[in-house]
Amino acid sequence: MIDSTDNNQYSTPDKLNTRISIHKKYSANKQGFGNWIFTNYRIEEGMKVLELGCGTGEMWMGQDALIRRCSKLFLTDLSKGMTAAAKENLKGYGNIEFCTADIQDIPFADNEFDAVIANMMLYHVKDLELGLKEVARVLKSDGTFYCATYGENGIREHIELFFDDFPISSVYNYSFTLQNGKGILAKYFGSVEKRLYEDSLEVTNADDLIDYIYSLPSFSDIQDYPRDTLRTVLENNMREGVLHIPKDYGMFIAQKNKNR
Repeated sequence: MIDSTDNNQYSTPDKLNTRISIHKKYSANKQGFGNWIFTNYRIEEGMKVLELGCGTGEMWMGQDALIRRCSKLFLTDLSKGMTAAAKENLKGYGNIEFCTADIQDIPFADNEFDAVIANMMLYHVKDLELGLKEVARVLKSDGTFYCATYGENGIREHIELFFDDFPISSVYNYSFTLQNGKGILAKYFGSVEKRLYEDSLEVTNADDLIDYIYSLPSFSDIQDYPRDTLRTVLENNMREGVLHIPKDYGMFIAQKNKNR
């Protein structure tokens, strides 16, 4: 789901897979965020679809009916490592094409796609305005833009509450969130709807959460402390063996203006 300008984070799938795994293992909502995202897509027979920041393509695995509904599905990512992983995960489909692409310079013609998807990645884009202009450019006049993102009261913020007694300085990327995303998208799209996904993490093994912390550059201050110290803090915050961490996830569905 990532199209990042941070090549160290997304040049290979390892750190992304670490973050995906904790959601799979400990999410209270067993539907799964990825499955929920797909329930919001309205992809009809013969549509041409572009995903920006496809990551490993794992979310498309098991979505055979939806894939075959597309006349053509382009799965792209800024990282060659990610597109290679996606190609490996989604073998055998004649209507899928894989390539590297930057949302700030999408290598497709105007009005080419019925739907564009960019999940959990817009907050990484260096020039977001340019990126959204490019999305609007390649969408057909009645096209739809789907973009999932996080909010400002989610996992990272709640994890930091456990470390209130530590001298850490937080730097959060709030360039595109559930709180501000609608206003940003409204500059480029005729209508924008926000949908929320209800979920939390119920973690029973502190070491899994420590691996998650080590996978994120935003936790660099916490990462400076020994693993045993982190484990003690997290286990002290458990209640009946469970560490409860709310999520703040959802998505926007934006329709293009016909005069754009």
